[in-house]
Amino acid sequence: MNHEQHLDTLAFSHALYDETPRQFAFQATTREEAERWQAALRRKLTELVGGFPQHACTLQPQVLASHEFGNYTRETIQFQSRPNMAVFGYVLLPKDFSPPGPAMLCLAGHGRGVDDIIGIEEDGGMRTVYGGYQNDFALQCVEHGYAVLAIEQFGFGHRRDSAARQRGAGNSSCQPSAGAAFLLGQTMVGWRVYDAMRALDYLATRTEIDSQRVGIMGISGGGTTTFFAAALDTRFKAAVVSGYFNTFRDSILSLSHCIDNYIPYVLKYAEMFDIAGLIAPRAMFVEAGTEDTIFPIEATRSSVNRAKEIFGVFGADDKLGFEAFEAGHSFHGVGAFQFLNEML
Repeated sequence: MNHEQHLDTLAFSHALYDETPRQFAFQATTREEAERWQAALRRKLTELVGGFPQHACTLQPQVLASHEFGNYTRETIQFQSRPNMAVFGYVLLPKDFSPPGPAMLCLAGHGRGVDDIIGIEEDGGMRTVYGGYQNDFALQCVEHGYAVLAIEQFGFGHRRDSAARQRGAGNSSCQPSAGAAFLLGQTMVGWRVYDAMRALDYLATRTEIDSQRVGIMGISGGGTTTFFAAALDTRFKAAVVSGYFNTFRDSILSLSHCIDNYIPYVLKYAEMFDIAGLIAPRAMFVEAGTEDTIFPIEATRSSVNRAKEIFGVFGADDKLGFEAFEAGHSFHGVGAFQFLNEML
C-alpha cells in the first residue's frame, strides 16, 4: 500500500475482506455434500441473525376492514408475530381466483411502507397507474393471478415509533429499531424474517391458499428480507429478489446503507452467493437495474454466476433466473413474472 492507501478506510475494509476466510464457502461437489453444507450454514445463519423464538405465540388473526375493487378484494388484517408485536397487512384476492391457489408474500422497501405497494396514496386515495420506485408490485401480483399477503415490515409505515410518525409518512423508525436489535444481540434481518415466517403460518390458515405454492417477493429492504427468509425457511417455494442481490463486499461493506442491512460476523462464514445456495433447489429470481447506485450491476452479475454454480450441484440450473434492466433502483417485474408462472 502507498501512503494514501493507508489513510483510506475502504481500502482497509477490502484488505480485511480479502484476508478473511469464509468458513462456509461453498465447496461441495455432490448433492449429498451440498445438503450437509446447507444444514450447517442454515444453523449458523440463524444464529447470526439473532435466532428465532423457540415457541410461536398464537396468531390471533383479525380482519379489520374489507374493500372491493374492480378485479380484486382487499382485506386489512393483523396477526400476532411475537407476544409484544403484531403484524399489519393486506390480503388481496383476485376475483377470478380459483382456490386453493398460489400466493405471494410481498415486502416493501424503504419509503411509506406497505401502502406504497398496493396503490394507496398518502392521502388514502388509490393510484390509477403504478407508481413510485416499487411500482405497486403487490398489485402486479394480483394482475398476474396470485393471491397476495402484503405485510408491513418492522419499522415502516403502520409499524413505526411515535417519533417517526410525527415526522411524516415517508419516515421510518428503521435505524433506531435496527440499532436496538444490535444492542440486544439480535438483528433487524432476524426480526423481519421471523415476521415473514409467521406470515406463512397465517397463510396456512387461509383456505383460499395452497400452502405448497407460496412465493415471496420484495425490493430493496424488502428484497433483503425476501432473500434471507427464503434461505432460512424452506416452505417458500420461490423468491423474487429485486434491487438487493449483490455481494456484501461491493455493496453492504463498501457503500452507505441503512443499518437494517447488517449482520454481525456474516463475512466470517459466507458471502451473499453462498447464502443463495440455501434456496436451491427451490426457485430464485434476481432482477437488477443497470443504473442502481447502491447495488452495482457487475457485482450482481458476478454473484448470480457464483450462485448458479451452487444451483448446478443441486441439478437446479433452471431454478435460478436473472434479469438486468436499464433503470436505477426500482422494481421491474417482467422476467420475474414469467419465471413465477413456471415455478408456482
